[in-house]
Amino acid sequence: MITSLAFVFYPVSDLPRARAFYEGTLGLRLTHEFGGAWFEYDLGDTTFAIASSDAEHPTPVRGALAAFEVDDLDAEVARLRATGVEPARAIVDTPVCRFVSLHDPDGNEVLLHQRKRT
Repeated sequence: MITSLAFVFYPVSDLPRARAFYEGTLGLRLTHEFGGAWFEYDLGDTTFAIASSDAEHPTPVRGALAAFEVDDLDAEVARLRATGVEPARAIVDTPVCRFVSLHDPDGNEVLLHQRKRT
């Protein structure tokens, strides 16, 4: 029986550039590093990981994306814009959440997501 999502992995073409984006720009905190080739960021009960792309895992990822939960979507978008990162589209407002799409340096889609309080 599946009990949780273990991790989401994105292949990247340039690890230092990707780390600068995910750690420096988005503010993720590195929790594990394996031989300088695999980097993990624990987020709640799930892990987001990056590693070098290869023939089986090319960039950008197609058919999947990572959605990072934030406390204040508007503040995060403003902070990112101040660093030169522009969202790919306008904020989407649904009955249960709000989110915005952006891209990492390899073109992988990333969502910033904020659940609405009920």
